[in-house]
Amino acid sequence: MTAAHDLPQPKLEALVEMMFLAASADGEFSDEEQTHFKKSLESLTSTRLDPAELDALLERAKTDLDTHGREARLAAVKERLPEAGARKVALSLAIQVAAADGIIRTSERELILDTAEALEIDRDEAADLVRKLSPA
Repeated sequence: MTAAHDLPQPKLEALVEMMFLAASADGEFSDEEQTHFKKSLESLTSTRLDPAELDALLERAKTDLDTHGREARLAAVKERLPEAGARKVALSLAIQVAAADGIIRTSERELILDTAEALEIDRDEAADLVRKLSPA
């Protein structure tokens, strides 16, 4: 996958939405998760999205999640990320957001497994990513 600043807008937005889905999985958005989330978004978007655009994107992601549900949103992410490598990046970002507070809760673990399945990533490969990207 190319660098995020070279990604077409739909792919970049799919990665941002994936991170939002991970951040909202357990119904809590801890200070650690928020800090990691914001830093990751800044790094990922390479200032391509100004704060107003990013706020609008996150508000749309929340509305879409509330309206259509997690399964439909995961399918939408997959549709915008047809390459396996891009989908692995999305899953990695989700894991990093979920693990940012040092704890992967059951709801977050379920999201990771649901995400892997929705993005057609092998469960063993997803488990390996969780081990690599989670705090010890």
